Amino acid sequence: MSFATVPDLILEPMVRNALMEDLGSYGDVTTRAVIPAETTYDARINAREDAVVSGMQIAALAFRLVDPELKVKTLIGDGQPCKKGDTLMEISGKASSILSGERVALNYAGRLTGIATKTAGFVAETKGTKTRVTCTRKTTPNMRLVEKLAVLHGGGHNHRYSLSDAILIKDNHIAAAGGVRQVLEATKAAASHMMTVEIEVDTLEQLEQVLEVGGASVVLLDNMDNDTLREAVQMVAGRMVTEASGNVKLDRIASISATGVDYISSGALTHSARTVDLGLDF
Repeated sequence: MSFATVPDLILEPMVRNALMEDLGSYGDVTTRAVIPAETTYDARINAREDAVVSGMQIAALAFRLVDPELKVKTLIGDGQPCKKGDTLMEISGKASSILSGERVALNYAGRLTGIATKTAGFVAETKGTKTRVTCTRKTTPNMRLVEKLAVLHGGGHNHRYSLSDAILIKDNHIAAAGGVRQVLEATKAAASHMMTVEIEVDTLEQLEQVLEVGGASVVLLDNMDNDTLREAVQMVAGRMVTEASGNVKLDRIASISATGVDYISSGALTHSARTVDLGLDF
């Protein structure tokens, strides 16, 4: 499967800031001291373990920002599986430029490949069902866009990107507004016709109120056991999109998807993914 890329123009400020952080005020003093300026080399980013790849677009951008004359060729792109020992990318040109961009490129690629790989593991557990796996806003500050891209690369789906994308009424909103009916009535009065409304419920009693009052098109079924989730799906009967969330771990995905929910959301996809071991070899 191939994936559309985000324009480099959007990613460039983030990658440029990361390079500036790494290069400091005087650049790569080690490389400048020990590598003659005219030295050229061919380097490769290799996988040290099996994974689902993400971050290759960003790694390539990092090298090009350091030195536009570097030749960068991606061999295994974002969203593709790789095996231990596979070469993901080839970079050729000035050795000093390659070394100066190495750490930023690998930091992004390893982190994002970890998210894609974890997501792919979750998605595999839903096989044979209609359920989709989606991420949350529990992302690393200033890296939400690329971490959510990594979820897509792993076969998952994206929840809202920010607080302004959709109305998501959670338990604290309900408590502050005075109850399910009050918060839904207020939303009906305020929401644009273009704005999706989702509401979180903790109990079947709350769900019954939501179905009675109306005004939401998605219901988040929070921290429910599988029997309760199954009953909730039956109560909704297709009138709303259902999303299960809370205490979602890999060993529960198959059983949750078997309840018939439309989506399973998990913050673990982004906040608990292990960085995959990738290395740059000369």
